[in-house]
Amino acid sequence: MEELVKLLIEKEKTISFMESCTGGYLVNGITNIPNASKVLKFSAVTYSNEFKEKLGVPKDIIDKYTVYSVPVANMMAKVISEYALSNYGVGVTGKLKKIDEANPYGEDDIVYLSIYDRDNDTYYNEKIKLTKDTRIECKNEIIIVFINKMLELLK
Repeated sequence: MEELVKLLIEKEKTISFMESCTGGYLVNGITNIPNASKVLKFSAVTYSNEFKEKLGVPKDIIDKYTVYSVPVANMMAKVISEYALSNYGVGVTGKLKKIDEANPYGEDDIVYLSIYDRDNDTYYNEKIKLTKDTRIECKNEIIIVFINKMLELLK
């Protein structure tokens, strides 16, 4: 994460997050690094569909594709980037090996990560199949994919 923050600073880029299943874990990783305030614009944890919609994810996208989908992760990333005027927006949605009674569809071990590059109007998507058992181990799997993808984009 240190290298990621360093590269964002060097390239004068900013980042924002809309996280669901990770509950702010990715942004916490950023804020653990000195000078994170130079790159972090905004973060929201939107566990419920209601607050995804309040921040700008269209209800019809959620209804059509389900909350656990690439299109919803993409919209989460895009709307948070636009809201915060950040260069990158990150959206994360999925299930960490737990049944969601409010949204009973989809696999219980798949997470969708989207990184939106607002400068180039481009999405970068990762479908992460979780292999670990605990929530914290699952979040660690997700943050590794996130860091590697961002480093790839910034180099």
